[in-house]
Amino acid sequence: MKTIKSIFVLAGMAVLMSCGGKTQQQAAAPVPSLKVTSLKKEDITIYNTYSTTMQGQQNVEIWPKVSGFVQNIYVEEGQKVKKGQLLFKLETQTLSQDAKAAQAAVNVAQVEVNKLVPLVEKGIISNVQLETAKAQLEQAKSNYNSISANIGYSNIISPVNGYIGELPYKVGALVSSNMGEPLTMVSDISSVRAYFSMNEKELLEMKKQMASTGTGISADASPEVELVMINGETYPHKGKIAMVNNLINSTTGSVTLRADFDNPDLLLSSGSTGTIKVPSNFEGVWVIPQFATVDRQGTKMVFILNDDNTVTTKPLSIVAQTDTQFIVSEGFEEGTTLVTEGVSKLRDGQTINPVK
Repeated sequence: MKTIKSIFVLAGMAVLMSCGGKTQQQAAAPVPSLKVTSLKKEDITIYNTYSTTMQGQQNVEIWPKVSGFVQNIYVEEGQKVKKGQLLFKLETQTLSQDAKAAQAAVNVAQVEVNKLVPLVEKGIISNVQLETAKAQLEQAKSNYNSISANIGYSNIISPVNGYIGELPYKVGALVSSNMGEPLTMVSDISSVRAYFSMNEKELLEMKKQMASTGTGISADASPEVELVMINGETYPHKGKIAMVNNLINSTTGSVTLRADFDNPDLLLSSGSTGTIKVPSNFEGVWVIPQFATVDRQGTKMVFILNDDNTVTTKPLSIVAQTDTQFIVSEGFEEGTTLVTEGVSKLRDGQTINPVK
């Protein structure tokens, strides 16, 4: 029995010694030395990115107005052409024969009118016969003019300056206005139009920012945007937002915008893809590194250093963010000291050794 009591006493002493040891170790734990920084207001520009597809300033499909066989093609794919330049010629032999017949009909009708005029003047026949002959003459002339116009339509010219696209039809092919694809397309890429979409919230934020600066979508001072080309390089010329379709797509909740870019070196092509970077400018804001924050129940927090070197958590009111930073417009004073290291292990009221 005494032996059992002795065992309990020894066990109790061991527990007390263990607790005392932990307390001493905790009391002796060193104060961590952590990096801190003083906050100051900054001006910053951040970019929202959107996928884009580009189109030439003008993309004009070339269709024949009359049916016929392709007799000549005067251009090559990719060739630069000018407005009014001859592109194609269609075979007009049949139309030429029709034109000769129509001209003959005009001549016959004219002879009939010339014959009836003196007879009417002498009162031999009534004026009704002459008027009927004149109407037939006008009908013959109209028929001839229509055929002549169709002959003219066999010479197909470019309606704009630009570059020739594909030429799917070769010499000898029968073409018409009802065929499946055009003879070609002429694309004017002296400037390009980049189309992209953003959601309703992003559009509202952009409009609010533009309103605050007194600019408008169509104004010369509308936001300048950048284009990242498909190879990852930034296009050397900035563009401007030129159009916003204010009709929101009820299915996707997005709107379409257009940015225009000058293309003097013809680096951009119709159909090219890339990424549009739309700037948002913030003045007099606090820029908080994301690595200096902790997440507490969905709220981003930072640790503020007090005068006695203890730390206190403070929630952030975030207005925007980048991949590495949070933008905060209020809640701090100039010179507030922020802990930027080891925040995941800190707790409210803990003392640290600040390192600047």
